[in-house]
Amino acid sequence: MFVLHIEHPVPNFDGWRQAFDSDPVGRKQMGVRRFQVTRPVDNPNFAIIDLEFDTVAEAEGLLAAMRQVWSRVQGSLIGDPVTRITEVVESQEL
Repeated sequence: MFVLHIEHPVPNFDGWRQAFDSDPVGRKQMGVRRFQVTRPVDNPNFAIIDLEFDTVAEAEGLLAAMRQVWSRVQGSLIGDPVTRITEVVESQEL
């Protein structure tokens, strides 16, 4: 499994969340299996998103699509995003 990790400041979390929920790139069709949205408890205007994929190619494809979306909303809806694609080596629930 591969994870696309994205984090960035947002001027208004609720406004950002509404845009995220509108799903402008079609996450499911792009191969997203599951995602998680979190934010730091000490900074409610910061978004952290982890999206899970079966392949690294799917993760790279969604990242490319998101970069196009970000180019249209950066500065108004989001700050500078930091991204990373990782491979899950181990996962356990205790």
